[in-house]
Amino acid sequence: MKPSPEAGARGGQNLRRDARWLTKQDWFFAMALALFVGVIVWFGRSIEDFLQPSEPSLPAPTLVGQTLNDAMRTADRVRLHAVVISRQNSDQYPKDLVIRQDPAAGAQVREGRQISLVVSSGVQIFPMPDLRYETMREVNLDLSHFKLTLGKVHQVDSDEVPANRIVSQDPPPLSSVRLGTIVNIDVSKGGLVKTHLPSFVGLSIDEARDAIKKQKLHLGQIVWTPFGRWGPPRGAIVRQNPGAGAAIESGQDVSLQVSAGPAEAGYLVRQVHAIATVPDTQAGLAKAPNVRIEVRDETGTWNVFNSYAQPKQRLDFNLTVIGTAELDMYVNNELLSSTKLGTEPVPKGSAQDTRQ
Repeated sequence: MKPSPEAGARGGQNLRRDARWLTKQDWFFAMALALFVGVIVWFGRSIEDFLQPSEPSLPAPTLVGQTLNDAMRTADRVRLHAVVISRQNSDQYPKDLVIRQDPAAGAQVREGRQISLVVSSGVQIFPMPDLRYETMREVNLDLSHFKLTLGKVHQVDSDEVPANRIVSQDPPPLSSVRLGTIVNIDVSKGGLVKTHLPSFVGLSIDEARDAIKKQKLHLGQIVWTPFGRWGPPRGAIVRQNPGAGAAIESGQDVSLQVSAGPAEAGYLVRQVHAIATVPDTQAGLAKAPNVRIEVRDETGTWNVFNSYAQPKQRLDFNLTVIGTAELDMYVNNELLSSTKLGTEPVPKGSAQDTRQ
């Protein structure tokens, strides 16, 4: 008896269903096999780790407070690797001593582990710069250059220091300070009264200097000028700025024009901008050497600067010189450099010109 078409269809469906079931059984079998293998591998490694001894560990040695060389040797002896990661200024630890370590002393570490070290750069001490008579802008530049910290700023009355300039400072100039030192300053409000400037014309340069000092004023630029054969005597004041009768504050600059004398007629007059740089301390000089800048020309010799100065400090001047002129720089009374500011030309037909 032949099977009916319906029975054949049902048989085909059963076969497909059986095939899908077998396929699912293969997937489950593969997953189970993979899980079994993973468990076996994990168990085997656990047994191996249990049976084999672990890498030796030891307490990290105490390196803080040792010199860098000693700390390196100590680390090498216990088979650790010490590395300097930074250097810092320190008031507590002298230069080249270990300040901190990581891992800390006593921590369990394995052989070959790196220990990071922070090493002291020591205390950097230097002379306090002189801020007096500077503006606040100049003060901020100086403090930033020397890595000092601006503290309290007080406004005070002053008969000697012009308004908005520094009257005093704490710490005082040339005292020993270190990086980060707090600097307190007093800033002038200006003079309480103004002075009516007297006439200095006709006085000698020495008399004018004394009079300006008594008036609590500040002597500014002095311009030596040749006025020819019939000019005023050498050293006589010819002109002043501000003029006589002007109302000025105490400490304000007074500039003078001075006669170079009848014998100085015919010399060249030069306006010169001169720059001098204070030597660095690496040259073996004191940290705050005494610097004297001296000018020599046909009118004589005079100082344009004579004070203590900071290493690498730049000094610049606007000068008026007569004839052959030279600028000499003395550091601690020792001539360090000499610069020509100009040479008077030799007149044609003169005895010197004939010799040349």
